[in-house]
Amino acid sequence: MLVPNDRLACPGRHLLRRINGTALVVVALLGTLDALPFPVWSYTGRAGPGPADLAAGTVPTRWGLLTASDRDLLVRLRLAGLWQLPAARQALERSPGGALKEAADQLITGHTGLDRRVRVVARDLGVELPGRPTAQQRGRLRQLTAASDEDYEKVWADLLRSAHGTLFPAIGAVRNETRNSLVRQLASAAHQVVLDHITVLETCVGRSSEPQMLL
Repeated sequence: MLVPNDRLACPGRHLLRRINGTALVVVALLGTLDALPFPVWSYTGRAGPGPADLAAGTVPTRWGLLTASDRDLLVRLRLAGLWQLPAARQALERSPGGALKEAADQLITGHTGLDRRVRVVARDLGVELPGRPTAQQRGRLRQLTAASDEDYEKVWADLLRSAHGTLFPAIGAVRNETRNSLVRQLASAAHQVVLDHITVLETCVGRSSEPQMLL
């Protein structure tokens, strides 16, 4: 078999060409993988697809598809309990025999049970939950602490009524649209809890000035 003179003279050049060609194929494959329409999850120690901050889209679970809206509701329900439970406990201290007592008692009961359920569902689905209220929510708690005894009931009622009124339609939307059975069951339970809280806030505390919508 005859070998071209240029190959005999410069074998390294042809080897380099083959290496360069292989590198181009590898780069092309990596580019294709990057373009695939699914997120890459870390499954270490998790039952579900991964923490909420990595969840960019819809992922499959054993209970059905889990969407960004589903994960967002879990986070919002957790955050609601993180600041509304302390607010309700403070109301019992500031107004133990006043009109707030029944509302505060019901909020404590409802959010304690709901928060427990949220954490179980989040664990099963691998959704990471916050461990403290947001800066805005901590500001509301400071606002309650700073309120005078004369204004406390009104400030408390306005903040809690507004927060529940904002969360209520978000729960209903996820309950109607989710394709995940765990999330649907949780949303149904949360819908009833928040509706009960809205009712008791209106009944026991009464309507004050039109509140600002809160998250």
